[in-house]
Amino acid sequence: MVMSCPTDQHEKHDIYSAQCPCRDVLDLLANKWTTLIIGALEEQPHRFGALQRRLQGVSPKVLTQTLRKLEDFGFVDRTIYPEVPLHVEYTLTDLGRGVAEPLGALRNWIEVNLDEIRTP
Repeated sequence: MVMSCPTDQHEKHDIYSAQCPCRDVLDLLANKWTTLIIGALEEQPHRFGALQRRLQGVSPKVLTQTLRKLEDFGFVDRTIYPEVPLHVEYTLTDLGRGVAEPLGALRNWIEVNLDEIRTP
């Protein structure tokens, strides 16, 4: 489906155009933490601490920033439960579930082919 670009810089969305908002989405989705967060949330909703434990090596700052971006772009919902202590849970939206499949295929491809890939 061809859509007109909201920047009016070109006739349709063009990820190769420097001014197209597609680049912002690509930047977010090409991030390793985004790919891993979406994969973890595909399994089930998670609280912040559970996500941090699942994503070994992510700092609280980076996890917070990435979750906020995913929420801003509409891939993740953040639900606050008014309990004591406060309970916050992250889940994928329909848009997030839609992108989970291609990102899952990428994660799987990497695991299957890692032995053939030249890593530094």
